[in-house]
Amino acid sequence: MVLIDTHTHIFHKEFDTDLDEMVARSRNAGVSHMLLPNINLESVTRLHTVSEKYPGICLPMMGLHPCDVNEGWKKELEAIGELLHQGNYCAVGEIGLDRHWDLTYYDAQTEALKIQFQWALDLNLPVSIHSRKAIDETLTIAEPYMRKGLKAVLHCFGGSAQQAVKAVDMGFYLGVGGVITYHNSNLHSVLAPINPERLILETDAPYLTPVPYRGKRNEPAYLREINAKLAASLGLSEEKCAEITTRNARLIFHIND
Repeated sequence: MVLIDTHTHIFHKEFDTDLDEMVARSRNAGVSHMLLPNINLESVTRLHTVSEKYPGICLPMMGLHPCDVNEGWKKELEAIGELLHQGNYCAVGEIGLDRHWDLTYYDAQTEALKIQFQWALDLNLPVSIHSRKAIDETLTIAEPYMRKGLKAVLHCFGGSAQQAVKAVDMGFYLGVGGVITYHNSNLHSVLAPINPERLILETDAPYLTPVPYRGKRNEPAYLREINAKLAASLGLSEEKCAEITTRNARLIFHIND
């Protein structure tokens, strides 16, 4: 069974002491690739260090996270854009909208998102979208870009059944993470009627650790638990669910090896 973790932050300092062992555990669990979304300019060095240490396994993205769109964001985004256009990245990410914390720079988040959508179109790259308490707004902003051929993932999807259907109908892929394993989550029922050809797996490590590992640091090896829960929700075998979601990830992120 081969799995692809389409969104994981294993370049964070939480993995400094056991990175090699953690990557080995993930590989032994069947995880062939780990896709690394950037956060801001400060995270770029760590991102590159890990992706260069595990070439062909850890694949970097480049983008500016919405929670890091603040004072001076235009200059930071310009520098990130230069990296994106000069480097070899599998996606533009992590980008998006966040209405959970501080709305001071929400208009700037919207502007930054549109700029990065256009970069993705120009470079024929998919986007990995963070959308917290802003799914409807994200879909509205994305619509004209989707009509132009933008390929997009709603990372860590946690919306309603109606939002899931609308997003998939627009052409989005939905990223499924550890939340689907939580006892107080209805995500399994939200995703049950969704075409599995539009679903991909992720951990968002070190965050959102799935059951039965909650309380511990998340890592890509735990993708097997997420796959098992999604498979049960869709009425598929674990092997078939892994096959479909891995094929989807290869397709959208242009993973050929």
